[in-house]
Amino acid sequence: MNRSKAREHAFQILFSTEFQMLSDKEDPLEKLDQVITDHLMTFQDQDEKMTLEEEKFIRREVTGTMTHLKELDEAISEHLKGWSLNRLGRVDLSIMRLALYEIRYEKDIPDRVSINEAVELAKKYGEERSGKFINGVLANFAEPKENGPKADGPKADEPAEIAAEKA
Repeated sequence: MNRSKAREHAFQILFSTEFQMLSDKEDPLEKLDQVITDHLMTFQDQDEKMTLEEEKFIRREVTGTMTHLKELDEAISEHLKGWSLNRLGRVDLSIMRLALYEIRYEKDIPDRVSINEAVELAKKYGEERSGKFINGVLANFAEPKENGPKADGPKADEPAEIAAEKA
């Protein structure tokens, strides 16, 4: 398994947790370890095996995202042009939360990798325009390139590539 696949598992756990948060009145962090364990055990029953390092990565990604959920949601909300978190699909929101967690807290993962992985997850699990939408929102959080200052960033419904052409 590679990091992309491990990240996909983290997304799947976060996505499923989203529905548990809607149905449970309990703090989602209290049950998080069990939710992660259940998902990983289900996966281990399949053919592909997971290393301890991959399991730790998944746990860190999910736990970190859920721990910083309020802050991540506030940051995402600030960059939604004409949208609110409540209007976003749960797939798109879960993907953006995970990627923004990586951008802010996982310093060993380059921002462009987090954004690219988020776009790939969106292409696989989201709607037709999800990848472009997510790319546009997350581009606002990417570190400026070394060769110049960061542009104002694309609109949430504009791909980063188009915004870069305008700059």
